[in-house]
Amino acid sequence: MEFSRVRLLYKLISHNQRLQARRHPMFEKKMVMKILSYIFIAFWAVYLVMLGFAAYSYFEGSALEAFDWIDGGMIWFLIVDFLSRFAMQETPAQNIKQYKLHNIPTGFLLHTFLLRMGLQPYNLFWAFFFVPFGLLSIPHFYGITGFFGFIIGWWLMYVLNSYWYLLWRTLLNRNFFFIVIPVITYAALAYFGIFFDTDSQWLFQGTVRLMRGFCQWNPMCWLLFVAAVVPLYIVNFRLQKVAIYVEIAKTEVVKQFKTHNMTFLDRFGVIGEYFKLELKSTVRNLVVRKQFITGALCMLMLCGLFSFSDIYDEFPFMRVFICMYCFTCLGVMTLTMVMCAEGNYIDGLMVRKETVLSLLKAKYYFQCMILIVPLLFSIMPIMEGKITWLTALGCMLFTSGAVFPFIFQLAVYNDMTIHLNEKLTKTGRDTKVQMLMAGGALFLPMLVMYALVECFDDSIASILMLSIGLIGTVLHPLWLRDIYKRFMKRRYANMDGFRNSR
Repeated sequence: MEFSRVRLLYKLISHNQRLQARRHPMFEKKMVMKILSYIFIAFWAVYLVMLGFAAYSYFEGSALEAFDWIDGGMIWFLIVDFLSRFAMQETPAQNIKQYKLHNIPTGFLLHTFLLRMGLQPYNLFWAFFFVPFGLLSIPHFYGITGFFGFIIGWWLMYVLNSYWYLLWRTLLNRNFFFIVIPVITYAALAYFGIFFDTDSQWLFQGTVRLMRGFCQWNPMCWLLFVAAVVPLYIVNFRLQKVAIYVEIAKTEVVKQFKTHNMTFLDRFGVIGEYFKLELKSTVRNLVVRKQFITGALCMLMLCGLFSFSDIYDEFPFMRVFICMYCFTCLGVMTLTMVMCAEGNYIDGLMVRKETVLSLLKAKYYFQCMILIVPLLFSIMPIMEGKITWLTALGCMLFTSGAVFPFIFQLAVYNDMTIHLNEKLTKTGRDTKVQMLMAGGALFLPMLVMYALVECFDDSIASILMLSIGLIGTVLHPLWLRDIYKRFMKRRYANMDGFRNSR
């Protein structure tokens, strides 16, 4: 294509990407959430700047130079960045579909979106940490040119990580079990990043030499980056090309599920039927299933780190954080969108009186049953002597009796339908109320538990939490009926929102 046409099309696509949020039918509701997101980003930016200054003060005067310690720990920065991209970054195949109606070559579209992915502002977000740290540590040894080499080198590492993430994110969309490969890769690298001798450990020394080479503007370091990014770019190009045609030409694939009637639930009447629906929804629907798997993996990872390492032993709050997070994270992930899945068939739920109340009870019983999973994971820290059975039971009952009543209040205000088989990164419809309630449900129980532990000993704090949770659990018919009554007062407004967002 002619250069002028290429430039025009690139500018057009870039402009459309910036205006994509404005074309969303719920744009007005998303504006407040966007403002909250900007505040959240600003908070983390300031936090990273403070960490940059603190990191330099911590490593100054150690056996190695301060920037060598940061460079040697590169794998940890890249792991955090890789995980954070699941919530921030979409694959090009999700954005190119609407352009296929125009006379634009697929190859040009792919090159455009892949280049924009490498140049996206998110790859520069960690600069809030590296700029203050680099200004304090680099110019003494390599001057201002070395500082710019340091910043550009780290930016290139995040560009490389974005293409590495894109490769596995695309494969994960086709089969979730592809997650095993990056998990094993990062676990192996993390192992060599923890158990190392700074005089001989190859990963630590390799990343230190690489970043020193960037500071010295060594051509070999730039060639190493090119040698790594070009194959990743080519593989992603070919993989995305296949993904686009699969996305456009896909037909509905009906999987054959073995039907389980679960007749043992028939004795519970309507509640039993909705309990069956919750079980089948978790097994069959893409969004619900991935939420469950993601939450279970987070719980397993935290429990494993807490049990078999001592990295959290010096931080009392981390013990409280892990205990409460493992019990609340899965419930918060799923209940934040309570009634959103039912928005697909909300009209049918209104046919019979108190059907919604039976549905809410079934959801509550199902979430209480799911608490068995984190309780089983808690056996690891219990066996290692990190927590007691009383603490685990206190967290479990506090979740069912205090956290769930709090987060279930969203059943009154949620009015946006989620499509059960779309990707998690495309759901992107959280409202400000959902964000605030989810944050409160996650962190308020931790603060309560930490305050009780500080005021009393662990046993008394656990007994108090168990008692509070037991009261809320026993009284669940009362607060569920109150939620049902308030939902019915808003039913017409909610039904209108569910229909508009289908």
